[in-house]
Amino acid sequence: MKHTSSWALRRVLKSLGRYLPLLLASLLLAAASVAGTLYIPILVGDAIDQIVGPGQVDFAAVSTLAVRIAVLAGLTAILQWVMTAIHNRVCFCVTRDVRRQAFSHLQRLPLAYLDSHPSGDTLSRMIADVDQFADGLLMGFTQLFTGVLTIVGTLGFMLSISWKITLVVVLLTPLSLLVAKFIAGHTYSMFQLQSKARGEQTALINEQLSGQRVVQAFSHEDESLRQFDEINDRLTAATMRATFFSSMTNPSTRIIYNIIYACVGFTGALSAVAGVITVGGLSCFLSYANQYAKPFNEITGVVTELQNALACAARVFELIDEPAETPDALDAKKLEAVSGSVELQNVAFSYTPEQHLIENLNLSVKPGQRIAIVGPTGCGKTTLIKLANGLLTPTSGEILIAGKAPCRATKAIVSYLPDRNTLPGWMTIAQALDYYGDFYSDFRRGVAEAMLMNLGLDRTQKIKTLSKGMREKTQLILTMSRDAKLYLLDEPIGGVDPATRDYILRTIIGNYSEDATVIISTHLIADVEQILDEVVFLREGQVMLHESVETIRDEKGKSVDELFREVFRC
Repeated sequence: MKHTSSWALRRVLKSLGRYLPLLLASLLLAAASVAGTLYIPILVGDAIDQIVGPGQVDFAAVSTLAVRIAVLAGLTAILQWVMTAIHNRVCFCVTRDVRRQAFSHLQRLPLAYLDSHPSGDTLSRMIADVDQFADGLLMGFTQLFTGVLTIVGTLGFMLSISWKITLVVVLLTPLSLLVAKFIAGHTYSMFQLQSKARGEQTALINEQLSGQRVVQAFSHEDESLRQFDEINDRLTAATMRATFFSSMTNPSTRIIYNIIYACVGFTGALSAVAGVITVGGLSCFLSYANQYAKPFNEITGVVTELQNALACAARVFELIDEPAETPDALDAKKLEAVSGSVELQNVAFSYTPEQHLIENLNLSVKPGQRIAIVGPTGCGKTTLIKLANGLLTPTSGEILIAGKAPCRATKAIVSYLPDRNTLPGWMTIAQALDYYGDFYSDFRRGVAEAMLMNLGLDRTQKIKTLSKGMREKTQLILTMSRDAKLYLLDEPIGGVDPATRDYILRTIIGNYSEDATVIISTHLIADVEQILDEVVFLREGQVMLHESVETIRDEKGKSVDELFREVFRC
């Protein structure tokens, strides 16, 4: 859903709420600074009148005025410095708060959101977009505050000198405001497209870095470059359009204010000749006219930057507003009856309404069973494992682990092996052992150390230095070394050699209690058939067969692998 700049602005102002005292202090400092800056032309005008007036030049008066001007200029500079320091603090604190809020919310987002959104885009929102938001916010603070006060202040001082000349200025001002509004209305949408394209580019680069070996192996470089060029061209086009419209702001308003300045000069000269205003007063008024026009030029530039900042802020707040995962119920802190039973009742799941991965799935697994979830690629095996582990929330239906919906309590009795290695490469084997020991109270460290020692692994060896097969073994050993009630193993033997498969299967068989349940997702049926009690055939997210291995052999006279090949023959 696209949000307007006004929505983004309201969210930004809400984020500023806790820093209201600092903002008020900054506003007072800005007012004092502007008042000092605007009083200086009056002193300069008085000094000019002392020089060009009738009679002798009053050097004593001029000297006194010069000292007052110097003191006031120094005091004004100090006030502006303090105001800028407060602005910086507020800006950086808000940026820190928003980024922390986004990161905190990211940890509570359902896995379904993370699976359906490129990680690079999420990364771009939390880093690049927040940085752009911070830059625009800082510019808005430092220039918008003083700009608005300067405009109001100069109008007041000009009215005190000549209301007729001031009227000329006021009547011509709306032309500049209309131009700025027109340009700002177009730049926001352009900056939205720019931020979106930047997120897509970050996502592509991130994916490229993680999958570069695959790209080279399949000679996919040209296609990757084509995708990058397409996104890069869109980013360039959006940036050029946004820059074009934003670059029109300053010249357009400058033309109008040159006209205003010329009109003021002409009208003031006529007034001076007529004796309505002194030469010093005219000099003072021209200075005010210049100071009046300058903030408008700055503000129009700030408005452009704010449109970019608000477009980026909208993307960040959209991430923060994504529905978080439902927290555990108050009665889900502890399991009274601990078992490895699994019940799925009319379960459906989809990332998007148009794509149904699992529909009306029913499955019952009793404690102590060893079951394989098998089926062709894309049938929903991994999704089913994630649902049982509570990583995904069903769109409809109910999942029960040991009689309760997936929560912290059920996760405490589940040992989950994902379909890819998740151990950080920088970890040593010893650190991985510490990691599991810290997180899981049921972790049997001695069992894990004994199995790792049998592999001949050095405790100081880093995970990233291990071969693929050895990484698979290490993660499986850590998973099976927990004294869990339910083991969910997603493709534990996929992509490894036959000898490694045998080792993995022996590890599974030898390292769980008889009352624990083991559910294995796999497409290598022949390899796991020997350790199974039951098998579930899955097709297009639905159970088409749930039978014991013994029954399949006795009644159908076939192995599970043979039956699978027959049922899913292409």
